[in-house]
Amino acid sequence: MPTDIVKGGICSSGMYDLKAVRLSKRNSFVRFTDEMEQAMSPQRQLDKLRAPVVVTYGTNETPEFQRQARDFAAAIKAAGKSVELIEAPNYNHYEMGESFGNPYGPSGRAALVLMQLPILG
Repeated sequence: MPTDIVKGGICSSGMYDLKAVRLSKRNSFVRFTDEMEQAMSPQRQLDKLRAPVVVTYGTNETPEFQRQARDFAAAIKAAGKSVELIEAPNYNHYEMGESFGNPYGPSGRAALVLMQLPILG
């Protein structure tokens, strides 16, 4: 496949560096190894990024989700890659996912803009 087959992406409300998971109580059942943490942390794979990225998060998400989004967007920018960070006021973690189905919601609107499709209204 061509390296430019993906034209853009939206990362919403995610964990982009899994070090935090290893430091939390969740590691007692997740049991990441160093290799797994490295391989599954998007923030450590920025050299593979070939398309513009939009990173979204809600202000009603936990501080860790908010921090991860800001840090991931900053890392993408520092790597010289195209990124837009969208902070959605008063959205929680679940509402951010739901907002993909709404052209006026933060994720839905970001998807339409990224696809260069018109936004009505």
